[in-house]
Amino acid sequence: MQQPTIRNPHLEGDSFYWPGSTTGVLLLHGFTATTAEVRLLAQTLHQNGYTVNGPLLPGHGTRPAEMNRCRWQDWVAAAESAYRDLAARCQVLFVGGESMGGLLALYLASEHPEIAGVMTFAPGLRITSRLLPLIAPIVAPLVQTVPKGASAPSPADDRWQGYPVNPVPAAVQLFRLQRQVRRRLTRVRQPLLVVQGRRDTSVHPSVPEILAREVSSAVKEVHWLEQSGHCVILDGEWETAAALTVQFVERVLRSDMPGDNT
Repeated sequence: MQQPTIRNPHLEGDSFYWPGSTTGVLLLHGFTATTAEVRLLAQTLHQNGYTVNGPLLPGHGTRPAEMNRCRWQDWVAAAESAYRDLAARCQVLFVGGESMGGLLALYLASEHPEIAGVMTFAPGLRITSRLLPLIAPIVAPLVQTVPKGASAPSPADDRWQGYPVNPVPAAVQLFRLQRQVRRRLTRVRQPLLVVQGRRDTSVHPSVPEILAREVSSAVKEVHWLEQSGHCVILDGEWETAAALTVQFVERVLRSDMPGDNT
């Protein structure tokens, strides 16, 4: 039996823009996912009055072969375009993302000091495998996709939409994006929120500590969700993650804290 191209194809995974107040939030999904990954969080933010933009990144939501044609610069360019569109409509802007989306949010923050705050959910700065980043560039010319490893059942399983395989050439681009973002961390000065699941087997548990140590932000919040895996904004504690996000945004807005204090 042939494996489906997209898991949970019935879910909504296209780009969305939900107008609200003059405070806007850009939410970026992760590697191989679609905007279904950020929709529960987006709905919570929109219900609290904020304008929310969730772009579908290049190569996602179609076929893995399309993703393998992408470079990391394509994902950055898409995030930048969505940010500029939101900036044209809103006065105060926040950026956030899950996994690779968290990397893109940090990249944008390093480029745009006017961003008010950054929210990262299991930010994919380093994966748990030490070998994969070394092997992927070697096998990429020969192997286009590899099946995703089995993981423990999770409430996120029915809420997540995306490819059931990992596109290998695209993974090489992800690892390049990781290196680019790591070099830029000192340029991130905005208030930073990091939320990670204690049961995450994809992102290395050292990532929150790396971010807290290397970004230049005066405000750094790290929260661990004890019962959650990688997709913290879809797993069983997603409502906690969403509440932490809303509280973070409200605190930043109340403090009237500029994105760059220099």
